[in-house]
Amino acid sequence: MKVALVCDWLTTPGGAEKVLLELHRMYPSAPIYTSQYRKKGINWFNDATVKTGWLNIFPAGLRKFLGPLRQLYFSHLDLSGYDLVISVTGAEAKSIKTRKKPRRQRTCTARTSSTAFHLCYCHVPTQYYWQMYDKYLEHPGFGLLDPLARLGIKLLVKPLRKADFRAARRPDQFVTISSYAAEQIERYYHRVAEVVAPPVEVGKFSQTHRRPKLSTDFSTGYYVISCRQAPWKRVDLAIKACMKLKKPLLVIGDGAEHANLIKLAKDSPYIQFIPWINATELSAYLEYASAYIFPSMEPFGIAAVEALAAGCPVIAYAEGGSRDIVQPGKNGVLFDEQTVDSLVAAIKDFETQKFKRSVIKQTAQAFKVQNFQKGIKKLVATALSEQPKPAKLQNPEADETSNSKPSA
Repeated sequence: MKVALVCDWLTTPGGAEKVLLELHRMYPSAPIYTSQYRKKGINWFNDATVKTGWLNIFPAGLRKFLGPLRQLYFSHLDLSGYDLVISVTGAEAKSIKTRKKPRRQRTCTARTSSTAFHLCYCHVPTQYYWQMYDKYLEHPGFGLLDPLARLGIKLLVKPLRKADFRAARRPDQFVTISSYAAEQIERYYHRVAEVVAPPVEVGKFSQTHRRPKLSTDFSTGYYVISCRQAPWKRVDLAIKACMKLKKPLLVIGDGAEHANLIKLAKDSPYIQFIPWINATELSAYLEYASAYIFPSMEPFGIAAVEALAAGCPVIAYAEGGSRDIVQPGKNGVLFDEQTVDSLVAAIKDFETQKFKRSVIKQTAQAFKVQNFQKGIKKLVATALSEQPKPAKLQNPEADETSNSKPSA
């Protein structure tokens, strides 16, 4: 069986790249097609055949500007010569061609002219077109060019949404990372998606370590948050809540918001910043932490699962993928609003409860790598042995429905 893998880009490590790496291990001879590849940025695929095209001439730093060009690039990438194509995407890679002679269809029917079966592992609909549109408009992430970026986003979002919606017609089957992501795919793409949680190397975080050396203020207990420090990660909520409660907090990581977060902490003795560390070091901090704080709204939440694997309970915002991960009273606590007061109340509630670290570790086993492998293999076997059933889709050339329109 000829298999190909596809991803949006390969420039830095991340959650999507971890999924692709596991698929590469499952299909080691499959070439990987992508828009941009930087070996210096990510060295996980040195043994793979990675194929790029004309977009690879652009600097990786321009990735944010290249959305329309990626749509063009992937929509003309013909992989119909393969038996199976698996795309890993949260952006434009789903646009690939897997039909020798694409034909216009008014409804989505079973695969008839496709040479390759296209299984799309879609993390979430393209966020900067759909559910995160308002937040991207508020914080485009282009620095001094933000005003120009906002204008461009407003002018281009409607045609780009239409192109993205049409691209979502191309995969034969969708699979996604959480029940929340499945809801979003059905809402914006009118496609039904199976849920197979992404692979988490829980074994790396379940080992026993020596207690890390910390200042005296942290010796009796502390909370942890670790992430890329971007505005939407809401690290500010964790800092403000812990300062208000006078609870020690380790802030692990770096990012665009790092300087602002340091200013926010105001040299507080309760807040300690630590740069990026490896998995072994992180798991040691998690093993002895009171809890891991997860205040962002994310489609899944690998960091939260890693905390559970270390036996660390999680205090999470009750939206997105955290609903599939946190079981209140068993491995953590949920809070309903992304506000300081709501998080403060959750921390207070958490401290009235008792959790068994052995039970917490066991809940993380649902997300181990082997379960991901089994889920993907089952979908592939079913897809290639049975004729796919019609999917719920509307005419790709029809206007977006009311719930697919840009936010005001």
